[in-house]
Amino acid sequence: MTCWGPLDLGDGRWRFRLWAPDRDRVTLELDGRASRPMARDADGWFSTETEAEPGTRYRFRLGPDLAVPDPASRAQSGGVHGWSLVAAQGRRAATDWRGRPWREAVIHELHVGLSGGYAGVAAQLPALADLGITAIELMPVNAFSGMRNWGYDGVLPFAPAEAYGSPEELRALVDAAHAHGLMIFLDVVYNHFGPDGNYLGAYASAFFHAERHTPWGGAIAVDRPEVAAYFRENALMWLKDYGFDGLRFDAVHAIGDDAFLDALARDIRTACPGRHVHLMLENERNDAGRLKPTAYDAQWNDDFHNVLHVLLTGETDGYYADFAENPADRLARCLRGGFIYQGEASIHQKGRKRGTPSAHLPPTAFIAFLQNHDQVGNRAMGERLLALTDPVRLRAATTLLLLMPQIPLLFMGEEVGARSPFFFFTDFHDEMADAVREGRRREFAGFPAFASEEARTRIPDPNAPGTFEASRVAPGADAAEWRAFYRRLLDLRRQHVVPGLEDCRAIDAHPLSSAAVQARWRLGGGEVLTLLLNLGDEAVPAERTMAPLFSTGVPGAPASCTAWIDRP
Repeated sequence: MTCWGPLDLGDGRWRFRLWAPDRDRVTLELDGRASRPMARDADGWFSTETEAEPGTRYRFRLGPDLAVPDPASRAQSGGVHGWSLVAAQGRRAATDWRGRPWREAVIHELHVGLSGGYAGVAAQLPALADLGITAIELMPVNAFSGMRNWGYDGVLPFAPAEAYGSPEELRALVDAAHAHGLMIFLDVVYNHFGPDGNYLGAYASAFFHAERHTPWGGAIAVDRPEVAAYFRENALMWLKDYGFDGLRFDAVHAIGDDAFLDALARDIRTACPGRHVHLMLENERNDAGRLKPTAYDAQWNDDFHNVLHVLLTGETDGYYADFAENPADRLARCLRGGFIYQGEASIHQKGRKRGTPSAHLPPTAFIAFLQNHDQVGNRAMGERLLALTDPVRLRAATTLLLLMPQIPLLFMGEEVGARSPFFFFTDFHDEMADAVREGRRREFAGFPAFASEEARTRIPDPNAPGTFEASRVAPGADAAEWRAFYRRLLDLRRQHVVPGLEDCRAIDAHPLSSAAVQARWRLGGGEVLTLLLNLGDEAVPAERTMAPLFSTGVPGAPASCTAWIDRP
């Protein structure tokens, strides 16, 4: 049974519900019509039935000075403080698309607002499909305060942001992706709400555990059935009503409830039979127990990014300190067994042990990347890797990323050699804008480059419109060369790597120098894939004499990566 949001009863009648256990009285307001008192049950649910139609504006009156939108609003009019809209329900599928197998995934992460809204993303699909991308992943699109936001400050998880287009335009984008043979994933945030526009605490304090603190306030009480239903219904809405092919769950370590995560995956699998639906985690805990075919397909592998970043840039500040010692050994462990941290103590986390053993998992249980929204945008100046390392070294690392068996993810702009920054941006005002600006600058006070107050003032104001505009992708002067490079590698991946990923397993991986690694995997057809990466300044011996499948230079030379395939 659906708990949250308006329910179409047929014949022009709708049921409206709100869980408000802290309130004795709630009134439904329909724009232009008389208010309707709502009946309360013993569990704190208020409900009423009345005539309405798609597009009707409504909200809930809690008191003389407080009217709130529906926390499960399917669309908003006037922002997160405005009216909710009754929305037509049900998926209007344009095709009989059933999805694609996970092994075929090559993911392109993008921000809808910077891409010109849903229609702007749709216009990019032919070029992405031609490149060899097989899936696009949208950063969160649910309603947030203002017109600009990464999406992780959302407060109405069911309502697509008005700034990007209508719900119908989002459905059209999903259909367009499928028409180009592309899967489309959505990033969802179930670990916190943004700071502006979240009214749940005013009428449902039990939605949160006040005694369990997170960086965003009291932890969300996902152990309560009403709260668990809220997020389960949200996930199923995106997958069934919109037709998304999968979800990426943001920072589930901040949820801190494995039973909830396991039940959520189980419910999704049960509700979506006969489809390729892919579920991905961001999980700082490196918890291999969540990764299994009946639960979550894969986890974003920050360990891969972090150790490659150290090798490419030499940076060892912040969390990169955990990867500064023997980075080639650490990269070899990642290629051999997934996570680098599988229970070892973290320097950055002051000795706290992180991770669980993961070598038993297939390589496709890990999503690898060199850049993403976090790793670029959470830098003070939003630099991409092309501003931090040279193109030759980056091409070598990209070859490893795209030809190894872990699932590759690209961040928008990589494929066109973008040097333009990607900043952290918001659209808050008054005191909240000041708090976000100053908080952002305080974050970097511990970094030597921003130790002085004068240096920190150079960090862009997240709320300034110019910060958002400067984050739009600007293709590099060598964009055509980068596109050809990516197209060639993705074509090789499709032909030679993907067919063998079903039963792929690592054979071994070992360092050849302080910055060079060789790794081997046995593919499902018995082929052996060998990759030799050298990001050092000295050549290393290449153990292979046969002609390579691909190489960015002489095998084993500095700043090179070479791939071989041995047939059985």
